[in-house]
Amino acid sequence: MRAAALGLLLCLGWGTQPELRTVALPAEGKPCPMPGGGYFLYGFASKPKMGTVVLRLRLFDKGGKRSTAFQVLGRTGMPAMKGAHDSGDIPFKLNKKGDYLLPVEVAMPGEWEVVLTFRKSGKELYRGSLRFSV
Repeated sequence: MRAAALGLLLCLGWGTQPELRTVALPAEGKPCPMPGGGYFLYGFASKPKMGTVVLRLRLFDKGGKRSTAFQVLGRTGMPAMKGAHDSGDIPFKLNKKGDYLLPVEVAMPGEWEVVLTFRKSGKELYRGSLRFSV
């Protein structure tokens, strides 16, 4: 009986994390505010084109100091072709400077989207999306 009740509660969403709303991010190089204070900046290492382009994030805490406190995931794809070029969630890598780096594979011309998911202690805290065209 207890197992059935627990199963029902889990099916109804009890004990699960609510779905995060995806926020449209401001332009490249503009501060993107984070919940609880702090912000991040994003930009591409070079102008996006066919092939691989690197997306770089720099995170700052609410005091303005660089931070590496999050696990950041990136998911790339083409909004007009949902699922056709979806990368799945790929973890950003940290370099020695504390920059988060993600190689983005651009397979064809058109509009592309990168959805960024920020996690801390296993919880998703923020999700934002940026779009660019090639």
